[in-house]
Amino acid sequence: MSVNRKKFSGKFKAKVAMEAIKGHRMINELSQEYGVHPNQISHWKKQLLESAADAFANGPSQEQKKLEKERDRLFRKVGQLTVENDWLKKTSDIWTDGAGKARHHRAGSPEALYPSPV
Repeated sequence: MSVNRKKFSGKFKAKVAMEAIKGHRMINELSQEYGVHPNQISHWKKQLLESAADAFANGPSQEQKKLEKERDRLFRKVGQLTVENDWLKKTSDIWTDGAGKARHHRAGSPEALYPSPV
């Protein structure tokens, strides 16, 4: 027997929690109106009150710092891959004529440098 859980958007949770904070109606009334268990509404209310101070925080949040660190790591990786790609393009031009055909080496043909086993 599987139970399908309802998934609520952050906007919906904030709306219900704000109404609970206002206190114009009892949590049981809000529960019946929105089809959410009273304990869930109390939990959302608590979460909203705990995170309210973060909206006025001066510095970047932990999540923001983590995202900036990840972004910097990805920029470095893109730079590294770009350099490697450019290097591979240059070195492949040394051995090919641009159309993918092998060039002749100064000492002779590529076959002379790398004879095929018979």
